[in-house]
Amino acid sequence: MTYSTVSGALFVAFSLFLHNIVLVSASDPDIVADFMVPAGINASSLDGSFFSSSLLRQVQIAEGTAATVTPVNSKVFPALEGLGVSFAMLQYPPETLNALHSHPRGSELLYIVQGVLDVGLIDSTNKLFTQTLHEGDLFAFPKGLVHFQINWDRNQTVKAVAGFSSSNPGLIRLPTNLFKSGISDDVLQKSFRVSADAIKSLKGL
Repeated sequence: MTYSTVSGALFVAFSLFLHNIVLVSASDPDIVADFMVPAGINASSLDGSFFSSSLLRQVQIAEGTAATVTPVNSKVFPALEGLGVSFAMLQYPPETLNALHSHPRGSELLYIVQGVLDVGLIDSTNKLFTQTLHEGDLFAFPKGLVHFQINWDRNQTVKAVAGFSSSNPGLIRLPTNLFKSGISDDVLQKSFRVSADAIKSLKGL
C-alpha cells in the first residue's frame, strides 16, 4: 500500500509556500548559474527528467517501533544541489518517537497530513517549546535546534511532510551522536554526572 493520502494539490501548495521561505533566507550558498550540473554530465544533454523524481511513489505504510523518514535531498535528487531546498516524508506508527535530533544546515517546516502529533524544540537558552499538532497544522523548527516528534495514539499512524531550507540539511541524532560515536565512558560519565553502569546501559540501547 502506497502513501496515497498526500494529494498532488498538497504537494504543489506546500512547495510554493516553502519556496517563498527559501527566497527570503536559504542556508545554502548562492550559485552563479541557473542550476548546478553534476560532474561528468554535459548540460546540453539534460532534459526535464533531470528536474523530476519518483522517489516517493512507492513509499510503503510504516510499521514498527520508530518513526520513519524518507528524505529527498541533493544526495538522492541531484537537481536540488545549490537550490537551497529539500523535502521529506515522515510516518509515525502508533506510540512511536522521532528521537531528539537537529539539522545543522537547514530549518524545517513540518506539515501534518494525517493524525495528531506532539512536537517540541529546545532553544539556546534551554527553553522547551511544545505543541500538539492536528491535520493541516504547520510547525517551524529553526536551523540547528534540537527537536523531537512523538505520536501518542495507540492505533493511528501519523503522516507528515517536511520542507527544509537547504538541499542537504544534515541530521544529528543525539542518542547516536552521544553514545555510538566512540566518546569515552569517562567523558560521558562526567558530562552527565551519572554512574559508569548508567552510561553502559545507554550505550546498549
